[in-house]
Order: sequence, then C-alpha cells, then structure tokens
Amino acid sequence: MKTSFFQNAMRILLGSFMLLAGIGHLTFQRTEFLAQVPRWLPNDSRFMDFVVLSSGIVEIILGLAMIFWVKQKIKVGIILAIFYILVFPGNISQYTNEIDAFGLDTDQKRLIRLFFQPVLICWALWSTGVIKKWRNKN
Repeated sequence: MKTSFFQNAMRILLGSFMLLAGIGHLTFQRTEFLAQVPRWLPNDSRFMDFVVLSSGIVEIILGLAMIFWVKQKIKVGIILAIFYILVFPGNISQYTNEIDAFGLDTDQKRLIRLFFQPVLICWALWSTGVIKKWRNKN
C-alpha cells in the first residue's frame, strides 16, 4: 500500500519514539516503567523487572520494524496497534492505583494519558497505510 511522504515521516517518527521508549525500558527510565506494570500481576520485583525488560525489547523491535521494514509496514502497523492495546492495562493500573511516573503526578494527568492510547493506535494504523487498505477493501 502506497503511503504519502507525511505518513512515511510520521511512521518513522513513531518508530523512533518506540525505539527511544524501548531503550528507556532497558536503561534510564527502567524505574519509571515499573509504574506501568499492572498491579494485578505478581508483585515479585524480579517478575516486574522482567515485564519491563521484555516489553522494552519488543518496543525496540517494533520501532526498528516501523522504520526499516517498509515492505511489511501494514503487518507491522497492525502488530504495533495490538501492542498498544495489550499494554493499555498498565496505563489503567497507573491511573487506578494513583502511581506517579513520567510526570503523571495527578489523577487528571493520568486520566488524560488514557485518552492518548487510542491516538497511538490510530497513528500506527494510519501511518502504515492500514486504514487506507481497510477502506479500499470496503
């Protein structure tokens, strides 16, 4: 599916954000990302760290795929959108458990963050041409 220059630029930007976030999971933001681990998962520190590290690796892979795996951008966009859906419970947990991280230090800021997740999902689908492909099928 052919995408515009702007879509390609936004796909690369989103991939870059994913790459940076993934690196952050493994290094300088590791503690902050622990706040995103849902509290209904086992509260073992080693397990929680495993969740942060493994999701960081997935984010790095998805970020690189968004940037470089252009021939499979439709599949990558769908997988990234699914990933955003799968990690959403962590954002809900941060809100419901009133956990401060990433500057989200009030209920209002944490609530607003929840509404950004659908934006990320749409961004992944739009920038990779998935939405256009679905529209053309109908």
